[in-house]
Amino acid sequence: MFTAPVMTRADTLLRCAGLLAAAALVACAGVSERPETSQPVAAPRSVAAFSLARPGGDWPGAWRPWQLSRLKKLTSYQLVDDDGSVVVKAMSAASASGLLHPLDIDVRELPVLQWRWKVPRLIEGANNARRSTEDAPVRIVLSFDGDIASLPLEERMFFDRVRAFTGHDLPYATLMYIWENQAAPGTIIPNPHSARIRMIVAESGSARTGAWKFESRNVYEDYKRAFDAEPGRITAIAIMTDTDNTGASVEAFYGDIAFMSEADAGAHGLSNARPR
Repeated sequence: MFTAPVMTRADTLLRCAGLLAAAALVACAGVSERPETSQPVAAPRSVAAFSLARPGGDWPGAWRPWQLSRLKKLTSYQLVDDDGSVVVKAMSAASASGLLHPLDIDVRELPVLQWRWKVPRLIEGANNARRSTEDAPVRIVLSFDGDIASLPLEERMFFDRVRAFTGHDLPYATLMYIWENQAAPGTIIPNPHSARIRMIVAESGSARTGAWKFESRNVYEDYKRAFDAEPGRITAIAIMTDTDNTGASVEAFYGDIAFMSEADAGAHGLSNARPR
């Protein structure tokens, strides 16, 4: 007979950033800014560009602050001018929070995700394969829809425990792109507590720190490789710079993020992806 492991509230609180991130992600994605009597607000089908905002101004489009836990310090995010283009500057000091953008995207139609980010320096001692040092200077986090009832019993019980502790449901699946200290690009790093959360190393090491790095990933193919299944619709995207596990201080920068078809990606890519 299957016996579920006992997990106290303290155990749940100490789950890695990916677990709390996923729980907060779906909660924020479901928030409507309209009165409860109004029709729900439809999620956008594209990611609002940071470059269209003003330095020091409001977050563009559907971007909003994203708090993982009331018990974690908040990472600071602000819109700044970088050589004539508005980007996000993140500053983390033993903190973990992010910016979130609800979405409704069919990844089969728009499989390519392109963005750029800049990391002045890595987080000393960070290692995303270990829960105690699972920090990253930059993360792109995606949540996916799916049939939770179809998951194995152990996963569903884990989802139930998370819901009981946080008051929110985990997404069916969460995929993150990270800049890692040592794991090779393309490496898939599993979450130690749920098979529904995976990290993919998009960039690694210090060779490209200090300069803008353009990234292009086929999310459809990455999801199939990470989860060995077809992806559902993307329900939200987030950026996150976190140093809560290592206690370090780090800053990082994020440029525009966009989903596009393979044809469009091959033709031009992001307009702000010029080298610096």
